[in-house]
Amino acid sequence: DGCYGEGASDLGYPNYAYNLPQLCAVTVNVSTYRFGLFLPMTNWQGRFLAVGNYAFQGGINWVDMTPGPHYGMATMSTDTGHISSPAADTAMDWAKNNPRAQADWGYVAMNGSITYAKLLTEQFYRALGGGSTVLNRSYYSGCSTGGRQGLKQIQINPQSIDGALIGAPAWQTDHLMPWITKIASYNLPESDPKVLGPAQWTLLSQIAAATCDGLDHVTDGIISIDNCRLIAANFTAYTCGNPGTDPSNCLSPAQVTTAQAMYSDYYLGDDSSGNGTLVYHGPNPGSEADWAAYLTAGLPSGFDQAWAANFLGDAGDRDADSVFAKSVAQDPGGATADAFDIRAFRDNGRGGGGKLILYHGLADGVLPTRGSLLYFNRTAQVTGDGTDAAAAMASWFRYFQIPGMRHCWGSDVGAPWMIGGAGQPASIYAMDQTGYSVPGRLRDPRYDALQALIEWVENQRPVDSLVATSWRPNSGAVWRERPLCPWPRTAVLKAPGLDETVADNWQCS
Repeated sequence: DGCYGEGASDLGYPNYAYNLPQLCAVTVNVSTYRFGLFLPMTNWQGRFLAVGNYAFQGGINWVDMTPGPHYGMATMSTDTGHISSPAADTAMDWAKNNPRAQADWGYVAMNGSITYAKLLTEQFYRALGGGSTVLNRSYYSGCSTGGRQGLKQIQINPQSIDGALIGAPAWQTDHLMPWITKIASYNLPESDPKVLGPAQWTLLSQIAAATCDGLDHVTDGIISIDNCRLIAANFTAYTCGNPGTDPSNCLSPAQVTTAQAMYSDYYLGDDSSGNGTLVYHGPNPGSEADWAAYLTAGLPSGFDQAWAANFLGDAGDRDADSVFAKSVAQDPGGATADAFDIRAFRDNGRGGGGKLILYHGLADGVLPTRGSLLYFNRTAQVTGDGTDAAAAMASWFRYFQIPGMRHCWGSDVGAPWMIGGAGQPASIYAMDQTGYSVPGRLRDPRYDALQALIEWVENQRPVDSLVATSWRPNSGAVWRERPLCPWPRTAVLKAPGLDETVADNWQCS
């Protein structure tokens, strides 16, 4: 019936893969972890695809494996060494006092699964006979934790991947989790009137739009630049008690202070003197809808506390600076992917070497967008690619920002976001029954980032732009299409008054 998965027993990924072509599905146990493998029966083209996971949940991500066979790829996902649900308060019990489980989650299970899955793939097609039996190209696609896994993989085993599609990576794990503790502290104690809840987040999104939307010279509800910051003056007309402010829809002065802290970068020490240590960049204006990932009704969700208790063995510590020191010292599981010298991946010796596409939504409040730019710039510095990082790395590493996109997929403002990245086809399955690629643009490299990556790796066709798509709610009709441009270029409307929903009316500048 073209459907496969483990259902409810796979706590991390209970949904099924769907609309599959004819294939063989295999589950393999390797010591302390497992992996699943789809082996296409009719259209294998010598390609292999590994897909990533999300957060700390454990299980084989069968649903995100769905696209791979349609691209002629043997496709693999690992359970990262455990089975657990996404529930923040219980999902990390498996890691407590268990360094091996932490390491499996951090990198061991992914690296091992890729190694064994490739061996099994070649043996399978050799035994099957007919056509190619050689695995020629290996790809990776993942977002969030999956993005981190992919970056870690090309750092520790650069020959294992030829092309990587990396979305919103949680690459700086040792800094990320203390930052979550820090933003939680802004919303404590629970009874304090400074706490920001969903009503305030909605108002903040309105303030963000009023401040930042038109800076790209197109007022369309989409914030398209990443350097807009809310300063004190931006809150004046929305502060309770000020002349002209709506008293039923305003922020108290204490809540304004909390909001400014939420948007701010987290430094250890005095950042104003240049002597501080950047722990993590704050979220961009426009990302407020994602704050619920770590704040439940405005109060800390306990996500960071579960991590500290089970990974650091330090339950109840709300001192973010203290958690940061312990986190950096331990880097539990070796998860942090901060080995920026990836020249071995770039120069992997197959064809034109390794290719990397990095993308991130500008409305991402789960993993603030500027973390990806930080990775891009630090990679340029360490690889010696000069001061003009984007130009120097253009032959192998391109970074795309997606205006209006939340974490990995979706948009609250109708922004075009779909590019065929990890998890994106699954997120629109109710609208589109194909189960892979971009609806109406199946495997078109102009719209489909995975197909564009294949073309770049195998045919040396650089990804000069990608067209993102959104659809009108409940209708399936295309709403907006807009080109995405490799950093630092941005899409601009060719002339005032043109229809902003049409991709051809934009150009990279």
